Amino acid sequence: MNEFSCTVRMWDGEYTLALQHLKSYNYLPAECEQMQLISDACGGLRLRINRVYSSGLEESVQKFLESLGKLNRASLTALEEKLLKVLESKIRD
Repeated sequence: MNEFSCTVRMWDGEYTLALQHLKSYNYLPAECEQMQLISDACGGLRLRINRVYSSGLEESVQKFLESLGKLNRASLTALEEKLLKVLESKIRD
């Protein structure tokens, strides 16, 4: 957070938003801690997606990674996790 803006990290980059475009949810301290845990989990997933994602990938693979980045949850299903691991292993090879 800055004086007049806030930088938000998303799966596809960082965005700077004016504070007037943000909404306060007035979370209690315990709720803030829970939100931080979710944010940390999403951040780890975002890093994994960013490591695999490149313009040299096939379009269908790029679209799959983009869809993972847009999920409204902090964890992957078992199948999504397996698919991401396969992609990560192919990038390392």
